[in-house]
Order: sequence, then structure tokens, then C-alpha cells
Amino acid sequence: MKLSARNQLKGTVVEVEKGAVNATVKIDVGGGTIITSMITNDSVEELDLAKGTEAYAVIKASHVMVAADD
Repeated sequence: MKLSARNQLKGTVVEVEKGAVNATVKIDVGGGTIITSMITNDSVEELDLAKGTEAYAVIKASHVMVAADD
């Protein structure tokens, strides 16, 4: 797998919750961190995602916002 995105976090799928069109996929990337993503049901099927499957959370963003409490 070759991608331009540098933020690739390997983990294990811990939950796939399908809706009418989209699914919520939760990936445990270790250290108590769960990454949650919403993708299409078609993508879930194409990637053969299910609980226990190894997968990558790939994060690519042109902007990252930072906030702090007053």
C-alpha cells in the first residue's frame, strides 16, 4: 500500500456499525486510543472489514484546528 498521507496508524477493528448508507468503524491503534471513522457500507464490504480485522486509520488534512479554554 502506497499513500501520500503520512499519518497511517495500524490497528485492529473493534466495531463496525452499519447504517442505511454509511458505517461507523472503530479501530484500536493501541495505548487505549480508538480512532472512529464514517465510511460507506460499500467500502466496508470492499475492504472486508469486521471485528478483529487489521486495518489502517489514514489521516490526511490540510488544516488542523487547535483550541484552548479561556
